[in-house]
Amino acid sequence: MNRALTVDDLVVAGIAVAAGLLAAFLLRMLLRWLGKHADRTRWSGDDLIVDTLRTVVPWAAFLGGAASAGAALPLTRTVQHNVNQILTVLLIFVVTLAVARGIAGLMRTVTQSRPGVAGSATIFVNITRILILAIGFLVVLQTLGISIAPLLTALGVGGLAVALALQDTLANLFAGIHILASKTVQPGDYIRLSSGEEGYVEDINWRQTTVRALSNNLIVIPNGELAKTNMTNFMRPEQELTILVQVGVAYDSDLDHVERVTNEVIGEVMTGVEGALPDHEPIIRFHTFGDSRIGFTVILGVGEFSDQYRIKHEFIKRLHKRYRLEGIRIPAPTRTVAIQQGTVSIPQQRGPEEADEMPPVRLD
Repeated sequence: MNRALTVDDLVVAGIAVAAGLLAAFLLRMLLRWLGKHADRTRWSGDDLIVDTLRTVVPWAAFLGGAASAGAALPLTRTVQHNVNQILTVLLIFVVTLAVARGIAGLMRTVTQSRPGVAGSATIFVNITRILILAIGFLVVLQTLGISIAPLLTALGVGGLAVALALQDTLANLFAGIHILASKTVQPGDYIRLSSGEEGYVEDINWRQTTVRALSNNLIVIPNGELAKTNMTNFMRPEQELTILVQVGVAYDSDLDHVERVTNEVIGEVMTGVEGALPDHEPIIRFHTFGDSRIGFTVILGVGEFSDQYRIKHEFIKRLHKRYRLEGIRIPAPTRTVAIQQGTVSIPQQRGPEEADEMPPVRLD
């Protein structure tokens, strides 16, 4: 039979609770001080550790004080058992939340530390957080003496029914996991789909992929559709790429002079325009005797996909200005119409090497 509650018991219990609160306050202050020092280091892991401990340790100190207070009071065995279970459940709950938060932060840090990745892959973060919370819930049930075997069996049967009802949603989920695991697409990549959509990948979550177009609009693509479509990733296997610019000069141009002047302009653009590659070797290839010009291709190197527009803009401006100074002519397409008495001769648009004409058309 338990003894009666006395004033001394209440004093001891109060001291235990106060000691727990004081310890929680002091530990929180200590961890806050450690957090400020952790912010000054380059390693981000210490920030995550301190942040996790800042949640767990003060609560553990307070619950320890509460448990000591319960042990000091003359409680019945049943009440004491219930109090200990409640405190244990609260501790498991706090630890589960802290671990889920810490691991989610760790995954964000890992994804952000990879070159070319902008933002976190929330699909992995969310799945990991749900798994940790589910494990914590099962531990709570086991602590309360509730058998989890029937629950797992029911979840297995219910999961099959849910899987059949949510086929499209699950298809998008596993397609997103496959996309990230295969590393064909990562947040930060610039992609173009066969259907025409293109832009930077903002995020890949459990259902869809968000792409930000150059117009700053968001394009939402289901993961299943993204996995099935033909796609070009302009950031892989490397971010740098080459672009082609088509140019043409008149037939009476000195091609050696044209090539030399064009190379000089390429060098100016590669060293003076943001996003260009200074080490890129100028490449010029003549390829066509056209209708009114000799065509050639200029190959430029750019740092990433979106830089090409600025580099093309500057190259065309500077090349046009330099050609005018050098007397190099860029002919426009022309059509010659010869009018004779009673007929109009309209030849096809052809180059100077072709002298054939269409049959005259009579004017009635």
